[in-house]
Amino acid sequence: MDELTQLRKRITNSFKLSGFLIRSENSIYLAEQLLPFEPAEREKWMTVITENLQGQKLATPHVEREALEKAINELNRVGLDEGETVFALIDAFTVPRFRYNSRIKKFERDGQPRSLLSEPRMKADYLQQRYAMLLQKTLRHDLFAPAVIQDGVASEAQTKKFKLQFAENLLATSNLKEAVILGLLTQLKEGKFYVEDPTGCVQLDLSGARYHAGFFCEGCFVLAEGSYANGILKVDGLGFPPAEPASSSRAFFGTGNTWGGESAKLLKYSPRLQELERSNTETTLVFLSDVRLDLPVVMEKLRQLFVGYDSCPPQAIVLMGAFTASTRNHHELRQHLDALGALAAGCDQLKKQTDLILVPSAEDPTAPNIFPRAPLPECLAAGLLKAWPRTQLATNPCRLQYCTQQIVVCRLDLMAKFCRNTLHFPPDTTHIEQHFARTLVCQGHLVPIHPIAMPVHWDYDPALWLYPLPDLVVMGDSCQSFASTQHGCTVLNTGSFVKSKFAFKVYIPDTRTVEDSEIPGDTDMS
Repeated sequence: MDELTQLRKRITNSFKLSGFLIRSENSIYLAEQLLPFEPAEREKWMTVITENLQGQKLATPHVEREALEKAINELNRVGLDEGETVFALIDAFTVPRFRYNSRIKKFERDGQPRSLLSEPRMKADYLQQRYAMLLQKTLRHDLFAPAVIQDGVASEAQTKKFKLQFAENLLATSNLKEAVILGLLTQLKEGKFYVEDPTGCVQLDLSGARYHAGFFCEGCFVLAEGSYANGILKVDGLGFPPAEPASSSRAFFGTGNTWGGESAKLLKYSPRLQELERSNTETTLVFLSDVRLDLPVVMEKLRQLFVGYDSCPPQAIVLMGAFTASTRNHHELRQHLDALGALAAGCDQLKKQTDLILVPSAEDPTAPNIFPRAPLPECLAAGLLKAWPRTQLATNPCRLQYCTQQIVVCRLDLMAKFCRNTLHFPPDTTHIEQHFARTLVCQGHLVPIHPIAMPVHWDYDPALWLYPLPDLVVMGDSCQSFASTQHGCTVLNTGSFVKSKFAFKVYIPDTRTVEDSEIPGDTDMS
């Protein structure tokens, strides 16, 4: 007797003991769902399912497929608090906003109403909040934290410390041999760069500066080290604010939900979700970018992708734009989205178990090129939503939550913006992805560049924060794909689905690893 037959028999007996009768085809279905689990886990889930069926108050003891599917869909929610889910898509416009309270040294939730048409004061306020976020973690870093004195003597490892200066301190003195200041890198006069903080601005002399790793663009925050004299800081070294592991950052937010979603508490601390994350070893997330639905070859490759995954459905398939070459033809986009839904015809398991998430690019119609960008309108995706009910229309960027893992998804050609706007191009181009990842991780922000290069809705800038650091940042950049992990955060670029000959990325939450995948080209069948 094979394992599936034994499991079917065990299911039938378990249901009889609970007062239910289950037909052969339904027991096969349930056995296939439970087969990947260990025997002890199967017993647990059978108990959970029968308890759920009892709660449904069925009219007859015969368990129909619909009731069984409902119980299985709720299986992942057993033991979770209200608002907790195994997988969730979080709209950028619902991401909570926090402000740093320097008096109690904690972040507090800001419940003030927000608007796309913000008040003028918010233009300075959103940069001040980013500065406050970077300042508090910089001051905690070993290089800037006060030395610990033991028996009246500082330990040897603690003797080299830096004192962070503010602009007003430097402006109030005539010269200072060693000065370090944190501020916004800005060009207040053409050809002349300054570092600006809430207390003032100091002109920089970058002629002899040594640049640390990363892209130093106007609009990012920097640590400038050098000597100050005659109103000018002659920079010896220019670097970024230090990065901080997420576990350290979260201590200053408490247990409140900083990520977004329905749960009142941060799901990082959910024991039940941690258990589910460990048991769901086969779960995957699939990411594709630059998915041009107006190209027949792309549609054919997507069809192959859907058919291939129907036997082993991933948790989600994330498709990022641009979806069409036309930025104005709404009717054309609707037709292509309808055709996308038709591609999944016959892939019943995929449509039942997988979320299809669409993230628009700047080139897609219906919304201006300002971050965060609104999702595609439901009226254009009506046919797709009908054909694939688990389709979700996402903002750009958006956030995903899988069990305890936090994932940011962003469709933006950011590498090109960095390269065009940086003051100093990294000499080590063989590891350009590390410079890219370090810029995002240290800045704690998705688009640390001048607003002219990438406009931002002032009131919704917190949706672009990468602080505390998420587990995974997925960039849909059309440059070469890559993956780089720094301080526990993996920065992944999918590359272009079209330009890379139909390559895509698969993320495995259980091992926190990224796999390169590709849809093979046409083979000669003759």
